[in-house]
Amino acid sequence: QVQLVESGGGLVQPGGSLRLSCAASGTIFGIYIMGWGRQAPGKQRELVATLISGGGGSTNYADSVKGRFTISRDNAKNTVYLQMNSLKPEDTAVYYCNINTGKVNYWGQGTQVTVSS
Repeated sequence: QVQLVESGGGLVQPGGSLRLSCAASGTIFGIYIMGWGRQAPGKQRELVATLISGGGGSTNYADSVKGRFTISRDNAKNTVYLQMNSLKPEDTAVYYCNINTGKVNYWGQGTQVTVSS
């Protein structure tokens, strides 16, 4: 069983930065996709950043965060990060860590990010 635990959320002013962390436990075989999603009040959850576990670790970003957010991983710590820069009020949401094996889609419990002056 895979478990994902996010941390690092909080309140930040517009233009500020935050780094989210996701500690993963459990064993996954094969290639899978790691990612971060977010859900704002009254909106559907959306994936904003993904990273493929194998090969060169190809990344992909939603247009709304491209150039501002960076996803990365530390294999030794089984941790995935989301560095968020130049934050905007519209980035306010609960952020969720995600691992998609193609058969099972795992989500963490989420961490709140609020961008406000």
